[in-house]
Amino acid sequence: MIVKPKVRGFICTTAHPVGCEAAVKQQIEYVKAQPKTANGPKKVLVIGSSMGYGLASRISAAYSCGAATLGVMFDKEASGNKTGTSGWYNTKAFEKFAQADGYYAKTINGDAFSDECKKQVIDLIKSDLGKVDMVVYSLASPRRAVGDVVYSSVLKTTGDSYTNKTIDLRNNTVSEVTIDPATDEEIEATVKVMGGEDWEAWIDALKAADVIEDNAVTVAYSYIGPKLTHPMYFEGSIGRAKAHLFDTSKKLTDKYADSGLKAYISVNKALVTQSSAAIPIVPLYISILYKVMKAKGVHEGCIEQMYRLFAQKLYAGAPVVDEQGMIRLDDLEMEQDIQAEVSQIWEKLDADNFREFTDIDGYWSDFYELFGFGIDGVDYDADVEV
Repeated sequence: MIVKPKVRGFICTTAHPVGCEAAVKQQIEYVKAQPKTANGPKKVLVIGSSMGYGLASRISAAYSCGAATLGVMFDKEASGNKTGTSGWYNTKAFEKFAQADGYYAKTINGDAFSDECKKQVIDLIKSDLGKVDMVVYSLASPRRAVGDVVYSSVLKTTGDSYTNKTIDLRNNTVSEVTIDPATDEEIEATVKVMGGEDWEAWIDALKAADVIEDNAVTVAYSYIGPKLTHPMYFEGSIGRAKAHLFDTSKKLTDKYADSGLKAYISVNKALVTQSSAAIPIVPLYISILYKVMKAKGVHEGCIEQMYRLFAQKLYAGAPVVDEQGMIRLDDLEMEQDIQAEVSQIWEKLDADNFREFTDIDGYWSDFYELFGFGIDGVDYDADVEV
């Protein structure tokens, strides 16, 4: 069939298999062109491996460190007149390229929150890899089932309502939005979904099954951002979950100190992802940030960030962390001159001039690329097998 993008709000309901493969290949070629990570991991489990930072982590582990990778995704293949998800096509492409290049690459498709999925992964590690020496936790889900209870996360403030500028991605217009505060129950549910409870459950299960090496590393991803987005993110309901994630990193390191396990939070840069597109205010901030960072020549995407995580932050001698023990891949984003310029633009930006002061075209280019569209060299008028 001929596949075109169908966008509804901040979600694209179609994905292009050839475009997704081309995007994966671009990321692989980037890592191949970089110096290898000499002391990197060799057997890596990536939980949430099919898009964004998770996919880039898997590519970096394989092609920078020479690692065997086992991924966990929750994606759908094509059915009837519906395409598969981009994560499905990304994963098939990665496995194709990695296996052709001599790397072990297999993936479990299932609910990573479930005990059943954890057992499947453990059984596969036992049969194929023995033990893993790195676990990447990169889940981004709106809900989580625990027994018969389904928890749903919310994107709200805590305390007072917050009003600021935002961009309506449905029509590219700038207006004001007011975000209401979350209830205690909504905050608790958001922590259940996006906090560290499941990350800890994964490490506990892997340890109990003896399929994780001594002195292994595990890393989960987070975001802090500037004061501009703090009411919505860092101090909001999602921020409570990220605080729990950070506390979990300390807890895991202490719990498994005898075996030398080290658990880290990597604070990554604001980028266009399915998750970030859903957060009010943040897409407008990202479109300004892109313009400023590209003008200064310091813009990075997922693959550049994750290559840097492996090659410069985690495995280049002692891990490079801040005073709280977090890895800071948002270091360029948070440079004082960059944030000062973003703040200046934010103050004068309005509905009439936002195209002048933002890289909204770059934002949308990255958005479409998530689903395999807008990739150079792909014929989008061609009939493709989905």
